[in-house]
Amino acid sequence: MKENINVLDEINKGTCMGIDAIDYIIDKVKDNKFKKLLERQSDEYKKISEDINEIYSKYNSDDEPHETNKLEKTMTWFGIELRTMTDDSDAKIAELLFKGTNMGILEGRRILNDKKMDKEVEKIVDTYVKMQEKNIFALLLPKVLIL
Repeated sequence: MKENINVLDEINKGTCMGIDAIDYIIDKVKDNKFKKLLERQSDEYKKISEDINEIYSKYNSDDEPHETNKLEKTMTWFGIELRTMTDDSDAKIAELLFKGTNMGILEGRRILNDKKMDKEVEKIVDTYVKMQEKNIFALLLPKVLIL
């Protein structure tokens, strides 16, 4: 039971981090197709977070899923601002998103490989990982390759 809560909290924090990063960076994106893909990715993160919220009370009726705190949000924003200060090209933005998305994939795969969880929780983690893997190839990889 506790493991399910920990997994849901971890994945929800990952979705919040993804949404925040996209929100902070999307106005810097110049290519409209790239911007639309980022909007779609943000919507996918939001859907996963909604799925987590739907089942969370089953495992923890006293609380809500953990999200990124103000310090984590500030560090994300600051990191993006710092890294795009001298180069705010779409390729640089894609590189930053590629790195962040890859960290989410690694964390999700680690959870799938190392944690015991209920099937419905495992399904959410699997969806989270597959969504990010899809976006690495469909969204980010072509931009990173032009660096």
